[in-house]
Amino acid sequence: MAQEIELKFIVHPESVETLRQHLHTLTEERVAATQLLNIYYETPDSWLRSHDMGLRIRGNNGVYEMTMKIAGRVIGGLHQRPEYNIPLEKPELDLARFPAEVWPQGHLPEDLQSRVRPLFSTDFYREKWLVNMGESRIEIGLDLGEVKAGDDAEPLCELELELLSGDPADILKLARQLVTLSGLRQGSLSKAARGYHLAQGNAVRQRRPTAILSVPAKATTEQGFTAALELALSQWQYHEELWVRGDERAKADVQAAIGLVRHTLALFGGIVPRKASARLRDLLTQVEATLTTEVSAATAAWSTEAATAKLLLTEWLVTQGWRTFLDDKAQAKFADSFKRFADVQLSRSAAELKSAFAHPLGDSYRDQLPRLARETDHILLLAGFYDAPQANAWLENWQGLRHAIETRQRIEIEHFRNEAICQPPFWLHSGKR
Repeated sequence: MAQEIELKFIVHPESVETLRQHLHTLTEERVAATQLLNIYYETPDSWLRSHDMGLRIRGNNGVYEMTMKIAGRVIGGLHQRPEYNIPLEKPELDLARFPAEVWPQGHLPEDLQSRVRPLFSTDFYREKWLVNMGESRIEIGLDLGEVKAGDDAEPLCELELELLSGDPADILKLARQLVTLSGLRQGSLSKAARGYHLAQGNAVRQRRPTAILSVPAKATTEQGFTAALELALSQWQYHEELWVRGDERAKADVQAAIGLVRHTLALFGGIVPRKASARLRDLLTQVEATLTTEVSAATAAWSTEAATAKLLLTEWLVTQGWRTFLDDKAQAKFADSFKRFADVQLSRSAAELKSAFAHPLGDSYRDQLPRLARETDHILLLAGFYDAPQANAWLENWQGLRHAIETRQRIEIEHFRNEAICQPPFWLHSGKR
């Protein structure tokens, strides 16, 4: 078994040649482009997908390899997951050759070999550069081709940085150099994810409202902080993809996701000092300034500011970059129960909202929109321990108020304001549990 650690970028087609020339300057170890054909397999009931497993055969100049990738972790565009590679003499599956540890029950399901079928393919040319960075060996792959399922296809134009040996931090260090070039966009959609979407009918991807954050019952406050930032980054990348694909409404969702990053930093600001996130917040300000203009998706998504901001947030999460700024007291707070933290903070956010909207505000409602956005985001990040229908019903009144203010619906504003400030709490707000 190998631990695959790689960082993926989507490359703007017009930037390919500039990028290629830059990569030539990094190393003399270059491998000329070769064609890679990959066939991905699945069962009719999507058994592999349901177990977060990906199965493929790759062919390269008559040499074949069978690969199984199993559940791992994706932060931004950084993929970390175990993979098992088996050489084949011909492009035919032989699942019995995988070790028992691959399978969820410790053994190959007896009918799986007979049920898997080709689902989609990726056909691309990969040009490679081998780079030494710090104590690490990194392979840079530039992939140009397409992913195809039935009659549906979409182009591939990607850059992958794969850690062959050494420290994952060195991949991020190399990436920081590369994103100073224009035309790179950190992508979280793998080739397999795109292929599955095509195979399922290539439906138009829908905007995805931010759901209440769910964390394990015994999560620490630091784990809650990490999960909140990962949620915000996921929302940012998902809606940026929709915006690039032509959904102009998704621009507002990108802005909301960046706001969620800021609101997470504010929520945990009593533990993580501002100086820990100063660089990140500066970059977010630059991106937000661009988004307030009539900028196109192509310009905004592939800007160096956006690429650098997302990469820094990814690096912060992977390396837990805030820890060097924490004193003993802050470390103890982060090690404490996130449930206890949530109980206390939910009451504070509710009190903040009720104080702001206790009385009609006439023409001043819009002045309170930043506070309303911040505190409702805080509730989203804190309410996961409680009954979901009750929490969502409580939030809906505040979210309805926000929408009514944004759309200047005076009657609806007062309706939602009255409903919101009168509703009882859904949480245990003593701070003792």
